[in-house]
Amino acid sequence: MQTNTTGISRRNFIGGMAGAGALAALGLAGCAPKAQGEATGDTKKADGAAEGQNAAADWLGTAPEIAESDIKETKECDLLIVGAGNGGMAAAAYAADKGVDFMICEKGETVGATRHWFAAVDTPPFTSQGVTVDRQRLMGEIVRYSQGNCDQRLIRMWMDESADMFAFVDGIMTAAGARVIADEYEMPGGMGGTPYYTPPFEHHYGDEKGGRDIEERNKLFEQHIQKAGHEVMYKHALAKLVREGDGTGSVTGAIFETGGGYVQINAKKGVLLTTGGYPANPAMVQALSPVTAQSVTALGYNQNDTGDGIKAALWAGAAKDLTSATMIFDRGLVAPGTKAGYTEESIKAGDPQFPSNGQFNPGTQPFLKVNLNGERFANESADYDYLPHAATQQPGGVYISVWDSNFGDDVQRFHTLGCSAGTRMGVLGVKKEDGTYDLDKYFQKQLDDGRLQKADTIEELADKLGFEGDAKKNFLAEVERYNELFDMQQDPDFGKEAYRLSALRKPPYYGATLGGTLLTTIDGVRINHDCQAIDTEGNPIEGLYAAGDCSGSVFSGCYPDQLHGFACGRTMTEAIHVVKQMATA
Repeated sequence: MQTNTTGISRRNFIGGMAGAGALAALGLAGCAPKAQGEATGDTKKADGAAEGQNAAADWLGTAPEIAESDIKETKECDLLIVGAGNGGMAAAAYAADKGVDFMICEKGETVGATRHWFAAVDTPPFTSQGVTVDRQRLMGEIVRYSQGNCDQRLIRMWMDESADMFAFVDGIMTAAGARVIADEYEMPGGMGGTPYYTPPFEHHYGDEKGGRDIEERNKLFEQHIQKAGHEVMYKHALAKLVREGDGTGSVTGAIFETGGGYVQINAKKGVLLTTGGYPANPAMVQALSPVTAQSVTALGYNQNDTGDGIKAALWAGAAKDLTSATMIFDRGLVAPGTKAGYTEESIKAGDPQFPSNGQFNPGTQPFLKVNLNGERFANESADYDYLPHAATQQPGGVYISVWDSNFGDDVQRFHTLGCSAGTRMGVLGVKKEDGTYDLDKYFQKQLDDGRLQKADTIEELADKLGFEGDAKKNFLAEVERYNELFDMQQDPDFGKEAYRLSALRKPPYYGATLGGTLLTTIDGVRINHDCQAIDTEGNPIEGLYAAGDCSGSVFSGCYPDQLHGFACGRTMTEAIHVVKQMATA
């Protein structure tokens, strides 16, 4: 079958549904959405395939038709920022400092939640220690992770400008009493049988005493722009972008749906999309990333991230990444008997309602993990999404992690990095004077709500986890085998590093049923090295920019989890890079 490789005209997206041939050009023909009101008969796509075969998910839909008479108010600025998350707020704060005339609109009622850690290359906190990043190796890691589905010039821009981003952000953070911490990057002994490069570039912040009782970064950014006379315009949901002429000219603004009707904001210099990904849009997740839809049991995403910016950009003629990428963490703790994936009930409700939400951080620790048949199926010392992805090929899509009362000492030895290091640090808070840990206190919430199981014997634990018959026999045999591997200090079965093996001999024992926690999606609108959205022929669309999770050209298949803070760091760097162009234009 021949596919359409010539791209599509921009105007095909303006005010109407992109055809299946256009989706072929986007790399999305296999999940082509059906236009609203379109018949489901055996009509033909441009490539000759039956339309009905591929019209299961209408995730793209059509741009809304909005008459001029429906627009209740029109405003004007130089730069329009859409979305008040990590990228949007960094852009707004930087624009306020540079005197750029901007407006920032947000769909929700508050700024986006903030993770304090982010990556930047060769900043003073590291270089003052004589520590630098191997940029060639880092580029190789990023390209390898994406399998070449990235723009290396864009990544180079991030490398070159991330230190300036850090200096700007750090100035605001330190003025608020926070202090930067840049000390965790070495991984002793490898991980998952792979010599990962964990570059020294992750920064996070604490208070003067080293704790994390500090104001969120985005709230500090909001205070920063308020002092400069700006406000985030909340409850402004992006409806569509405005493009000149017949849909082939510049993007000159956007139309928002508000409580008081439609508002149009015209932007003289450009529109910057920082609207996040599409994790809260079940149709998009199922159509674009089936492995994600089948591997998650919990959510940790912004409920406003429904792909609005991505869809608006595609309606305006932009191209999307050909492959999907999601941030999934192996921390979706659920009660025994729960299966992974989007449920039919959640789809009907229009919003994924997983059995639990949030992140059970200890799920990332590399303890013994088995499937519902009681069988070990993967090396547990691996990237965050490896186990959830592998579990999609196992019964129920979930797996069981077990440990004993040596948990506290084990996680110190495992020495995981990134946000999973929170377990290593957090359990120190329940360490007793005799050197043991009060694990019941540490796990109190999960034990009380029934998601985490505890038993005095392995056999009792097996019963509480729901193992029966052959599955129970398999589980007990795997525990015995795992103890043998620990005694041998080698793992010929799956190749786990010796320092990440552990024994299961000291009661009480704990068992967790786990799947993936979906944080966000990170495939989106293709951009060039100046963060300009590009069309299906690879040309920049004048006046349209994208940064962060709604943008593409960096990730593919998964997030490079051991490049800790890379996603947030590139988001803020890209957003600030766009403002730099506005300030000098």
